[in-house]
Amino acid sequence: MKHKVGFVIGGTQKGGTTALHAYLSQHPEIGMSGKKEVHYFDKHFDKRKLFADGLIGYARYHRNFPFSHDKLIYGESTPAYMYRYEVPQRIRHYNPEMKWILLLRNPMDRAFSHWNMQVSRGKEKRSFAQALASEPEKCRDSRKQCKNYSYVARGFYTEQLRRILRHFPREQLLVLRSEELLASAESTLPVIWKFLGVGDARITALSNDEAHVRSYHRRMSPEELDQLRHIYEYEIRQLERMLNWDCGDWLASPYLGS
Repeated sequence: MKHKVGFVIGGTQKGGTTALHAYLSQHPEIGMSGKKEVHYFDKHFDKRKLFADGLIGYARYHRNFPFSHDKLIYGESTPAYMYRYEVPQRIRHYNPEMKWILLLRNPMDRAFSHWNMQVSRGKEKRSFAQALASEPEKCRDSRKQCKNYSYVARGFYTEQLRRILRHFPREQLLVLRSEELLASAESTLPVIWKFLGVGDARITALSNDEAHVRSYHRRMSPEELDQLRHIYEYEIRQLERMLNWDCGDWLASPYLGS
């Protein structure tokens, strides 16, 4: 195969992947997919038979990329790749050398942001507390992982990371905190350039629309924050040990951005 995609941004939904896609699109040595969120490796329905076949043609996937000789590496951003069970194995079959950039956001903040997004889209009528309480029942009967209402489930990152690590070596994963990219892109992007094997580049700042920065229609209440702390404290401590991170600020107070 003459050209092959070399990296995916599979960070958590509502974790800054839109901003990162926009930043990487500016780099002259990186070829990003024409649209964000290609959703090729997490497809179901007609693709299920395709992925069960050992001889898979990727022409449909490659139509998303402007392959040319002036790029060193190509990539795409589909946050669900980190969450979906079947994706790591499918991607390994495509390219065992695929690199993963994973943006992890405070899971408490992420859950509230996800709910706010669903409310703004008219897909969620329940209160945040009601949505959290009914998530297991609402998602239980789904034949695939619950997509729209997985407010809590998507925040259990250690399980998702272990699933990827069963198919890819640790050196092919770059795991970053979303808050660091938001607060200091100028110091975070050089780490990504080195990981991808490209040179330094001047990147312009993004507008709020480019970064998909939106305001919440309300703030999280202290009671809601306490509930989420109870849900996620053990998970955050596990993540700290797994990645050698200090996530005390996550437990102290979420960012409460968009």
